[in-house]
Amino acid sequence: MTVQAFGSKVRGRVPAPGSRGIAARLRPFAVVVLVALVMGVPLWLVVVTAGKSQGEALSPDLSLPSRWQLWDNLAQVWQQGEVPAAFFGSLLVVAPSVALVLTLGSMASWVLARRTTRLNAVLYALAISGIVLPPAVVTIVLLLRQLGLAGSAVGMIGVYAGIYMSTVIFFVTGFVRTVPLSLEEAARMDGAGPVRVFVSVILPLLRPVLATATILICLYVWNDVFYAFFVVGGRLDTLPLNLFQVANAGLYLNNWHLIFAYIILMSLPLLVVFAVAQRKIISGITGGAVK
Repeated sequence: MTVQAFGSKVRGRVPAPGSRGIAARLRPFAVVVLVALVMGVPLWLVVVTAGKSQGEALSPDLSLPSRWQLWDNLAQVWQQGEVPAAFFGSLLVVAPSVALVLTLGSMASWVLARRTTRLNAVLYALAISGIVLPPAVVTIVLLLRQLGLAGSAVGMIGVYAGIYMSTVIFFVTGFVRTVPLSLEEAARMDGAGPVRVFVSVILPLLRPVLATATILICLYVWNDVFYAFFVVGGRLDTLPLNLFQVANAGLYLNNWHLIFAYIILMSLPLLVVFAVAQRKIISGITGGAVK
């Protein structure tokens, strides 16, 4: 076969420009449909199961209930599932944990990003190693018992702060490195000290990445049942821990409609946090673009 004949054969296999255009237009639609299926099907299963009666919810499926009783199930869970006490327990742990992690993590990230020394490089590697290294649960529990913090909210806050500090440092350090150093130098020329530079210059610029970190940390801490089970040991009820306990009780035994209704109530505060943080992310990005 000659080179010219081989070239014409290869060119014959190239798709027409029109087919390329159709494929390019259909690709975003296919991605949206795939994401909608992956996220929408589990959400639909939760909602329709929470709206069914006990008999219809024995075998959870995607079918609609014969009669919607979602509000009745939510009211029953709210009254009999001890949701207000568990909500207060979760809030008592989540709010200080997130505030402590964001404050200390952003301050440490600023120092690690600006001081490029070998010691800081080693400290940064140690700080982010918590992302890949699993925490020693037995050691944590024994240490909290020695300190007298086992079964307390203070001990639980310290555990969460230590576990998720690596995540905040990893996100914020990379973001601080993109902030121009001239902004800090201008503030120092005006007589601002390190604390004033961080609070007035760096911290406002960190709002987008701190909003993202807030969503992640809130998601991890709010839904955690593993560490709460071993650390607080039932002395303090949180929403996931309370769900784990009451799911085996007589009220919730095989009552999938009440379990899914509890999941909806437990997820509502996270949706509010996500909506608020998402708005701050968008405003922070647009504000930085204008500046």
